[in-house]
Amino acid sequence: MAERLDGTVALVTGGGRGLGAAICRSLADWGATVVAGDVRSEPTERLAGEARGGAGRVIPLALDVTDDASACAAVERVCAEHGRLDVLVNNAGVDTTLSIEELPVAEWDRIIAVNLRGPFVMARHALPVMKAQGSGNIVNIASTAAKRAWANASAYHASKWGLLGFSHALHVEARPHGVKVTAVVAGGMRT
Repeated sequence: MAERLDGTVALVTGGGRGLGAAICRSLADWGATVVAGDVRSEPTERLAGEARGGAGRVIPLALDVTDDASACAAVERVCAEHGRLDVLVNNAGVDTTLSIEELPVAEWDRIIAVNLRGPFVMARHALPVMKAQGSGNIVNIASTAAKRAWANASAYHASKWGLLGFSHALHVEARPHGVKVTAVVAGGMRT
């Protein structure tokens, strides 16, 4: 039987829809206080309303993982309001299915910014908090795209292969400080 998460504070990026919302619900069901960060406020507000009355709770938070100031403010707010940050789930992700010849450079940059730069920026602000606590968990949602390839997803593949490599490197860096880093290689799902 899994341990309850009462007293645990988690921040989930991309927490408003799909896998992120499911992660938020699951963590709250196990008793965690969950901050659902998303660039869209409506889905996280709706999710927070759904979670009322459960074992834990979900709190909506406006968050753009591509913006360093937004990431910093999110981590600072979580710590100011809840006194700690135990879990960071880097779930926010985007994709555009186009061949490399059709994919605009700006779209490549956007995908890399959300899927790879975002987890770096979030971890960069969360890790010092977790190191000071002597514990924490950073969970990066990678993809089977980090293990194999298919056509018309070059930016997505590059971002997820990079995220897997980043996860391994961050694991080595954070482990001596009691911070665990995990990459979840998720397959396709109906979200």
